Amino acid sequence: MAKFKLDEIDHQILDMLIDNTRVPFTDIAKKLVISAGTVHVRVKKMEDAGIIKGSSLTLDYKQLGYSFIAYVGVFLQKTSQTKFVLERINEIPYVTVAHITTGKFNVFCKIRAKNTEHAKDVIFMIDDIEGVYRTETMISLEESLNDKKRLMHSIFNEM
Repeated sequence: MAKFKLDEIDHQILDMLIDNTRVPFTDIAKKLVISAGTVHVRVKKMEDAGIIKGSSLTLDYKQLGYSFIAYVGVFLQKTSQTKFVLERINEIPYVTVAHITTGKFNVFCKIRAKNTEHAKDVIFMIDDIEGVYRTETMISLEESLNDKKRLMHSIFNEM
């Protein structure tokens, strides 16, 4: 498959979709002075090329009572247990992200909890998984940066 080439219109469409994945194509079309059909065709091409993979909804976890964030580094007894441990971690709904990593930890997780007591319970669930040697936890005091646009603009500038 040939590499898909993005142009400035594609960049602008992506820019608006990153801000709000639910923005109507007609609104994008008006801002870019193109037809809604053109927006639809371009988005479809980016989806087919694998550049756009679905869309997501951003929840305000604080409003839902889950404002506590912690990162848990997981040490395994053996690296061969990684797949098994990740399958068990996947069963814990409060673990929202898990990465296999190099360096200090074998697996690095992000958890969301109601409070410190709840976080402790989640961490103990991870600790209790067969193959987990120990964990090390870092508490997030504040998410200070979560900006997909800056990276996207850097990628565009490199193209």
